[in-house]
This record gives sequence, C-alpha cells and structure tokens, in this order.
Amino acid sequence: MAARALLWVAAALGPGLAQSRYRPDWASLDARPLPAWFDRAKVGVFVHWGVFSVPAWGSEWFWWHWQGQHDAACERFVRRRFPPGTSYAEFAPLFTAYDFQPRQWAQLFQRAGARYVVLTTKHHEGFTNWGSPVSWNWNSVDTGPHRDLVAELGEALRESNLRYGLYYSLMEWFNPLYLADKQNDFKTQSFVLKKMMPELYDLVLKYKPDLIWSDGDWEAPDSYWNSTSFLAWLYNDSPVKDTVVVNDRWGQGCSCRHGGFYNCADKYRPGTLPQHKWEMCSSLDSHSWGYRSNMNLAEVMDEISMIEELVQTVSLGGNYLLNVGPTKEGVIVPIFQERLLALGRWLDTNGEAIYESQPWRVQMENTTDTVWYTSKGPVVFAIFLLWPRDSVLCLSSPIPSPGTQVTLLGFGGTLQWQQRPEKGMLITLPYMLPSPLPPQSGWAVKLEGVK
Repeated sequence: MAARALLWVAAALGPGLAQSRYRPDWASLDARPLPAWFDRAKVGVFVHWGVFSVPAWGSEWFWWHWQGQHDAACERFVRRRFPPGTSYAEFAPLFTAYDFQPRQWAQLFQRAGARYVVLTTKHHEGFTNWGSPVSWNWNSVDTGPHRDLVAELGEALRESNLRYGLYYSLMEWFNPLYLADKQNDFKTQSFVLKKMMPELYDLVLKYKPDLIWSDGDWEAPDSYWNSTSFLAWLYNDSPVKDTVVVNDRWGQGCSCRHGGFYNCADKYRPGTLPQHKWEMCSSLDSHSWGYRSNMNLAEVMDEISMIEELVQTVSLGGNYLLNVGPTKEGVIVPIFQERLLALGRWLDTNGEAIYESQPWRVQMENTTDTVWYTSKGPVVFAIFLLWPRDSVLCLSSPIPSPGTQVTLLGFGGTLQWQQRPEKGMLITLPYMLPSPLPPQSGWAVKLEGVK
C-alpha cells in the first residue's frame, strides 16, 4: 500500500520531479546518458577570441609566455611594438570587435557544415566576453568592444539553427584569488567561490548553452573546482538539464575518465575505436588557437589534411571540432574562410556518410589507412582519401550479396562491382579526365546489401 502511495505521489509531481536525481559524485554523473544531438552533429567550429587577439603573436598563451615565463622573444616583441611599461591590461581597449558581424559568422559556420559552434567565453587570461558580474572592468561590456559578444553570437547561431557551446577556463593565470589558493595548495577556495562558480552559473542561466567546454583544470583536483556539485546542479536543476553536453576537463585526473564526452588531449587521435564518445579538437593554424598576425600559409592546415582528420575522427566514433581565431576587430581572415567553405562543399556532397553515422564493425581497411568506414543501419559507407590509379576501388572488408548496390555520393547512377576471389569486392569507379589540378580530397561510396 505504501509503495502504491509513493508511486501516486511521484506521478502527481510530474516526470521532472519523479525521476531520480544525479548525485554530486562521478559514479552518478558519469551514468548520465549523453544527449543524442551531440553524437548526431559530428562537426563543429571552435572560436578562440579574446584580449590575446590584440598582440596576436605566438599564441593565445601570449600573456603567460611574456610575464609568466619571461620569454625573451615575447619581451622583445612588446618592446618593439608598444610603448615602454605597457601592461597586458592595456591591450583590452584595443580589442575592439569593430568588424564583428555575428550573423555573417553564423552563415559562414553553417556553410562550413558545422552543426554546433563553441566560443571562448573566458580563456586563461580571465577576460570575459560577456558582462560578468564578478570580473569588473575586465570584460567585453566594460571595456574593449563594449558589447556582449557571447549573447550576440548566440542569438545569430540560434537564428541559423546551430547549437551553441561555451568554452570556459576554470583557472586564471594571474588572478590574485587563484594565486592565493594555489599558494595554499588548493586547500582554500576563494577563487572558486567568488569568481569561477558565480561565472559558470551566470553563463548557464543567461545563455542556456547546449554545451559547456571546460578547460584550465589541470593544476588542481576536481574537489577544489567543486566540479561534481556544479554538474549535479547542471543535470538536475538547470534550464538546460535535459540537453546540455559537457566535456572531461573538470580537474586533475578527470581527462579521458569523467564527464560527458572525452577530449583527452588537444588534437587527440585514438588508434582504435574508443568505448566512450569523444571529440577531436583541431586548429586551422597549426601553431596556435588564437589569431596570429605573423601566420604564414605553410602553417595553415590544407584541405586534404582537414578532410582526413574529419573522416578518421568520425569513423572512430568521434566529433570533429575545427578551430579558427578571429582578429581583434572580429574578422575571420579569408584563408580560414576558404578552408571552412571547402569543408562545407565536401560535406554538401558527402555529408550522408558523416552526419548521424555510426562506426561500422571495421573502421578502416586493414591494408591501408586511406579507406575508412561509417554506417547508418544496414548501409555502409566506404570513404577513400586517394583516387585509385586504375579507377578500381578494392575493398576487402565488406561481404557483398547478389543484391548489393553501390553508388558514389555526388554521382548519378549505380556502379559496377564484382566479388574478389579471396574476399571483399572490386568497385569500378567513374572515369576521371586527366587534370593538371589535384582532384578533390575524399570520396564516399554507399554500399547497400553488404555485411
């Protein structure tokens, strides 16, 4: 009788209150199913933008290299470019975002084939790209652009039906509260209680993000950051509790072990299929995540490398998050635009093999790393990165049947194929006319009726 009464009370409270709540411990939090939208999305764009875009030299770690490590090259750069005695804080008014057009960004990212976008709301320098109530005069509303950059981009992305992720660095290199806690071996939590936690709650309540991309966690344990308490609130009571996704950077030892999806490390590439959902973050500028004025073409990822990273990542069950660093004025430089649009053109043709796909029983041909597989239900996609010289694609992994049909995405009609004497199949591809230009990177054949 008591049990029936409890069931009745649960039903009366409604589905939200009746369901069990997540506890502030990893065993409970790690058991939360990942919201399905993230795995289906596959492709995202990362944006590193902040006061570090003003010196635009070295990388987004400029302040640390300059005044944390006293790097001679950084010190020489400042002496040559800025007045004597210049401090990092004086760069903030030069972070103008004069040319920032959030709708143009959103349209570019949409044309690039991205399904979600992650913006740095605060990097390790501590400057916030919104009017943080606990970052007085070190935020984009009080100084610099005098604009709420987080809000403006979020509004534009949602108009374009793109999911919105917020990157947030837990630590700040030179914040006195953080340095005092660090001096105390992180046994005190002044920085967490007065700065970090108020900002994380503010971001969630104000902007209702689809994703929180945590970083800057590595110096202290998750108990210092109060990570599990925050995530329990996020999953139980926040306005995004049913849809929000988080990564794995919540304290020492958490990476690749705890959280939502795993990043493990920047530009992480697993050799085999991981058992847990993961994401590879990569940058178009091979030397930096933030914009560099002295970047040259050889340091920018080319189209072939970009497609290879995407295909290999998705074949192994990952998402691909590709980074650009805008200028201090808010311009995404033309070479980055060109690369993003090239990715979008490839996805326009081959997206069926990428979006909402799953890893197949075989992820790559065992004879070569230039053929990778994805699947959707009974349909298998073989994505090959090099066009075979004789226009015959040799696949050893699929087992064909008499009813097997083969098509090349972006090409009308079915393709001829024959069974190999040993195992697998030989597919006759359309003839390609000789061209002085290199062919596009990557093609996908759709295999129906194979095992």
